Amino acid sequence: MDSRIPYDDYPVVFLPAYENPPAWIPPHERVYHPDYNNELTQFLPRIVTLKKPPGAQLGFNIRGGKASQLGIFISKVIPDSDAHRAGLQEGDQVLAVNDVDFQDIEHSKAVEILKTAREISMRVRFFPYTPIRPLAWEPPCASGAALGKTKT
Repeated sequence: MDSRIPYDDYPVVFLPAYENPPAWIPPHERVYHPDYNNELTQFLPRIVTLKKPPGAQLGFNIRGGKASQLGIFISKVIPDSDAHRAGLQEGDQVLAVNDVDFQDIEHSKAVEILKTAREISMRVRFFPYTPIRPLAWEPPCASGAALGKTKT
C-alpha cells in the first residue's frame, strides 16, 4: 500500500509579495540614509524599571508564552503611561522580570508575576520581526481556486 500523499492533496501556500531591495546608494552616502541604517544598539537588551502602586495598571499588554513557542512580547503600550515613559514599546521581547526567565514561561504565569509585583525590573529587547497580530488568510479569488487548479 502506497502511503504517499497525492500532489493535489497538499495545501496551497501563498507567499508574501516580493519586496524589492532598497535602491543602490554609494557607500559614502549610506551612513546618512535610513534604508542603510547600521545602528544596532536599539536591538540590544536593556533594563526597564517600573513601580506599580496598589491597584494600578502596568500600562502595557503582553502576548505569547510557552504555548506559542515565541516567548513573551509587548503587544500594546498605553500612551503616556509609566511603561511608555520608561521606554517600553510594542515589539519588545520580555527576557526576564525580577530575575525570573521569561523566555520559556506560560502566559498565565507571566501575567501573575507582572500583576503581583510592586517593583518590576524587566530585561527586554526590541524585536519587531515577531508577529504580534495573527495573519489573516484570504483566498486569491472568490472561489478559493489557486494557481489555476480547482478541487472537485
